[in-house]
Amino acid sequence: MSNTYPSAPSAYSFPLLIKQLLNRAKTVSLDQEIVYADKQRFTYNDLFNRINRLANVLDSLNLASGDVIAVMDWDSHRYLESYFAIPMSQYILQTVNIRLSPEKVLYTINHAKPKVLLLNSEFAPLVKDYQFENSSIEHIIWLDDNGVTSEGIFGSNQSRVTGEYEALLEAANDNFNFPDFDENTIATTFYTSGTTGDPKGVFFSHRQLVLHTLAEAASLGMLPNKQGVSYGDVYMPMTPMFHVHAWGFPFTATMTGLKQVYPGRYAPDSLLNLIINEKVSITHCVPTILQMLLKEAQDRNANFNGLKMIIGGSRLTEGLAKAALTQGIEVYTGYGMSETAPLISLTDFSLNEPELSEEEDIARRCMTGKPVLMVDAQVWDEHNHPVGTGKDNTGELVLRAPWLTQSYLKNEDAGAELWEHGYMHTQDIAYMRRDGTIKITDRLKDVIKSGGEWISSLEIETILSLHPAVADVAVIGIPDKQWGERPLALIVLKPNCQNTSSDDIKALAEQAASKGMIPKYGVPSQFKFVEELPKTSVGKHDKKVMREIYANQT
Repeated sequence: MSNTYPSAPSAYSFPLLIKQLLNRAKTVSLDQEIVYADKQRFTYNDLFNRINRLANVLDSLNLASGDVIAVMDWDSHRYLESYFAIPMSQYILQTVNIRLSPEKVLYTINHAKPKVLLLNSEFAPLVKDYQFENSSIEHIIWLDDNGVTSEGIFGSNQSRVTGEYEALLEAANDNFNFPDFDENTIATTFYTSGTTGDPKGVFFSHRQLVLHTLAEAASLGMLPNKQGVSYGDVYMPMTPMFHVHAWGFPFTATMTGLKQVYPGRYAPDSLLNLIINEKVSITHCVPTILQMLLKEAQDRNANFNGLKMIIGGSRLTEGLAKAALTQGIEVYTGYGMSETAPLISLTDFSLNEPELSEEEDIARRCMTGKPVLMVDAQVWDEHNHPVGTGKDNTGELVLRAPWLTQSYLKNEDAGAELWEHGYMHTQDIAYMRRDGTIKITDRLKDVIKSGGEWISSLEIETILSLHPAVADVAVIGIPDKQWGERPLALIVLKPNCQNTSSDDIKALAEQAASKGMIPKYGVPSQFKFVEELPKTSVGKHDKKVMREIYANQT
């Protein structure tokens, strides 16, 4: 016997589609602003009309439901419009990581097989020699801020250029009726920027992205205003929109009707100008961008006046967190990955929490945080069994949440490995405190194995980052005949600290070892000063490259 009640004949079933994220803003936020760098400024009412116009442009291209439409652009209003118009029209949005090598960029395009390419003129050199006649791309929509035309760039393939974005929108109708369809329809795809092998494609449905947006808004909304999100905030991404939906924030900011600022190409001076002039109050980025911004602000004697900033992608060190707080940035940690859409955990704050010392507060902000709403996070041992809580119970962090990619695009074997035993495997080594706070201690592939003992590179980096002369640090394992591997510390010094010696920095690690904060065998055997550290396309430390460069260190 069924225990469900029948619906009224005309009841609306409300599929969880991306178009539903616009409902509230269409009623209450029509006069709110969207800003694109120093180039364009318009209202949400204009945004909704432009989304409709873009949908009509796409509708004229004789596409089929499920066709892929790729976007290569800086963070712009055009990208925001694509976030909505493309999936709402039952197409799949591919956000192309333009910071990959040209070969990898073309690999992701060939693998996803888009029918349409929205191409910023600045990236034309990446694809001008592309063999369009042998590709899936039938239409190119030209995006430009610099008065550059597509004439002469594509040669015999010029006929594939449908037109320039703004001109096409101007000529299109501003009415479009977005239909209802299955909420499990794929909405987006993009490619991981892994340091080994070819990039792998992940994908997300409308239902997953709507649930992620709701969970992100609710989780941030539960934080005090000093750290969380409220209706009066001004949002600007400093994580590229091609990278994991800019951490989902453009969807969340649009759903809640926030003023939004899109900076275009990231340059420290223009980012700081926009933060000051547009009164940006919440953003997110990787540590590399934060370091650039802090230096720019120091050079200009500027203060950030409580700017809320979520750091992810790479570890937020205590040294960097302290520098950010000193300059008026309310900095804390978010955790996720390409496969998780991405939000999994956030630093936890409470209005009624006990008073923390400065050291305790900074340490809390640098931990991986507590799982956000609806996330099931566990730590498993090598036998796929949950371990207990506490620092002595480390293992692999595994996850369940309603927005995790269900496999890899056209790579079922890798998808099966990702989801072995019914939980998503992150390949991050972690432990969980009794209060649910997660602490990632390393990546499986980055753990240093010395004399049969595991050394966490992240723990050593945390200690070394506290030295006032250290601007950036990475610790890697290099081969050692006696111990198998030993840690090498690669140090970038601050500009005015070039006379600092390795003994000065080593003393800090030895002091930490004497206090039991790290094991004695965790003190690096070697310290090397470098001008910069290799980074991946999204600003993470590229330890694979570092290990290759320094493998023969003695």
